[in-house]
Amino acid sequence: MGRLSTHVLDIQAGRPAAGVAIELLRIGTDGAASTVKTTRTNADGRTDAPLLAGDELTAGVYELRFHAGDYFRGAGQALPEPLFVDIVPIRFGVADAAGHYHVPLLVSPWAFSTYRGS
Repeated sequence: MGRLSTHVLDIQAGRPAAGVAIELLRIGTDGAASTVKTTRTNADGRTDAPLLAGDELTAGVYELRFHAGDYFRGAGQALPEPLFVDIVPIRFGVADAAGHYHVPLLVSPWAFSTYRGS
């Protein structure tokens, strides 16, 4: 059974990013986005359950939107306005709905990166 999971690491502080709001969208063949789920990271920087699992995960294009700016503002950091890194969108494809797709975000107020994890 396939599943989609994520976690967020605050690479400036060197710890999991707790409380980050995440939106999961599905992108239709016409390019229109529809919200599938909204959630927040827990104390370990992960979601409490997979974002999608089993029959919920289908082949197609998805987008995760991480509200990193709100997280950094909540941490009390002195940040410029407008923020350099605010909402981080990661658009990715799911080719095998039976696979495990793990999309981590490594983020600071100045940079971010991702990869397909395991």
